[in-house]
Amino acid sequence: MKNVLVSAVALVDKDGRVLIAKRPDGKSMAGLWEFPGGKVEPGETPEQALVRELSEELGIKTWNSCLAPLTFASHTYEQFHLLMPLFVCRKWEGVVLPKENQELKWVYSKELKNYPMPPADIPLVPILREWI
Repeated sequence: MKNVLVSAVALVDKDGRVLIAKRPDGKSMAGLWEFPGGKVEPGETPEQALVRELSEELGIKTWNSCLAPLTFASHTYEQFHLLMPLFVCRKWEGVVLPKENQELKWVYSKELKNYPMPPADIPLVPILREWI
């Protein structure tokens, strides 16, 4: 089975809300909510992947030093095994905008349970809720 490394981030605003993004139609698991991020490309660290993905997907700039590792997910899907480190970021430049036609929401961590998420993301929610 193929291993896939995906890096994710909990962006936390000044009010303590977390950004989640809805997977658009046409993608696998469309309609589910997830933490922003994406695949780690060959030669990238998980932090470098997030810096790139946040620029591409949300139009914001952050730095490796602003990404604090929190926990990770390890989940077997039908076609692959996902390993996904989750970082927390509270500092970035720019305004968060949906660059890939995805719906975005800022929600308090206690509200995350109200949003359907991919199976790998679900165990991250209680850990994040405890930390924020």
